[in-house]
Amino acid sequence: MGLKSALSRPLASYVTSRYQKWQQDPIGTQQRVLRTLVAKASATAFGRDHDFGAIQSAQDLTRLVPVRDYEALSPYFERVKHGEANVLWPGKPLYLAKTSGTTSGAKYIPLTKDSIPNHINGARDALLHYVHRTGKSAFLDGKLIFLSGSPELEQVGGIHTGRLSGIVNHHVPAYLRRNQLPSYATNVIDDWETKLGRIVDETLSARMTLISGIPPWVQMYFDRIVARTGRPVGEVFPDFNLFVYGGVNFEPYRKKLFETIGRPVDSIELFPASEGFLAFQDEPGNPGMLLLLDAGIYYEFVPAERFFEPDPPRLSLAEVELDKQYALVLNSNAGLWGYSLGDTVRFTQKYPFRVVVSGRIKHFLSAFGEHVIGEEVEQTLREAMQQHPEVEVVECTVAPRVSDDPAVPSRHEWLIEFARPPHDAAAFAAALETGLRRRNVYYDDLLAGHILAPLLLTALPAGAFQRYMKSLGKLGGQNKVPRLSNDRTVADGLLGIS
Repeated sequence: MGLKSALSRPLASYVTSRYQKWQQDPIGTQQRVLRTLVAKASATAFGRDHDFGAIQSAQDLTRLVPVRDYEALSPYFERVKHGEANVLWPGKPLYLAKTSGTTSGAKYIPLTKDSIPNHINGARDALLHYVHRTGKSAFLDGKLIFLSGSPELEQVGGIHTGRLSGIVNHHVPAYLRRNQLPSYATNVIDDWETKLGRIVDETLSARMTLISGIPPWVQMYFDRIVARTGRPVGEVFPDFNLFVYGGVNFEPYRKKLFETIGRPVDSIELFPASEGFLAFQDEPGNPGMLLLLDAGIYYEFVPAERFFEPDPPRLSLAEVELDKQYALVLNSNAGLWGYSLGDTVRFTQKYPFRVVVSGRIKHFLSAFGEHVIGEEVEQTLREAMQQHPEVEVVECTVAPRVSDDPAVPSRHEWLIEFARPPHDAAAFAAALETGLRRRNVYYDDLLAGHILAPLLLTALPAGAFQRYMKSLGKLGGQNKVPRLSNDRTVADGLLGIS
């Protein structure tokens, strides 16, 4: 056992014991976080504009601070971006995390002196919980790779600005930096395919023990390893035993990833976002991720089916129910207030509170009133793959296909890039149809009433999703394709580039 491995065990015990303290009173912990946040930001421009001095409870917050997304809050973010102090949080941010926006183009999310530890400690504590729960710490003595964006930063309004993964890279603890790959020179390469080739060069002869990243981009890395060596990843890296991932649902990628590895490895799921590190898988084998309640974030939960109402209910942690879909709203020490993150979660457990990420509130398919969400698509796809074990899926998205002919019903189109296609495409499409009908009563009613025709399964050529993302300048890093859309933008883009 190496020194890092040995020292991690008492640290893991200490960190997990601190978590257990706030888990004993999760509701009280969140109430304390809210009071602290409001008190500290009361003299900011946002605090004055929204009468923070009158906020004594969650009900006051709901009354005085509306739910808004980045675009609606952009006047405040623009002031921060131009270097103004004391706008959303005392002082100026340490960083701005630049991330892809929707209607507003790039988004610039503040990272403050108070919020940056949330991002750093969240990832660290996920690994330490794994060490504590399993007793496995040898991975800390080998080489660790974090597939991420460039760590190069620019100046915006006098503030260091870059991709979140690149910013966090600057805060990797010194004791792990010697273990970290790729090199800085490789990590700053912007072109993902060039960068990936260099990463393979640097890691092929290394003793890799931990690999981390968004699953589709890790799969690209694995495919390059296999192409270069002709051997499975687990044989090339015999000491690789821990895969850390986040950003997308792992299930659609699980089968192909593990077949590429060639043997089982442990995995840890994270829930990171530019707006905050929100949860991680603290129990091996338990799909629910522990929601971080003592990390400078006060959470609100809007029932997903009511999110687009003029004044939807905003629930506190004490009011949530299991197995219901909630849109996440954040109030944080990054200066986010009533901030609609865009993600939806479902609680799998209370006391402690654990969640799974179920989709995006804007990534839904309801062109015909069916209200299909990402989790339903992913569960349906996984089930169909279990029924057709020969199938391997690289990537998938679902879109409406509206008929121009009134006599011909409209339908859903499933656009799938297969690594291994089904022996019987019609049977696979039928399995998808059956699975989605069982999960979504609205969709079932539309099919039963012949308002919608059976789904159309469109197999895309190899590399279609990568070419599409490259055409948008979003290949690699933290970027991902929506699992489903309410329009044809993604679908037509894929078909046009294929």
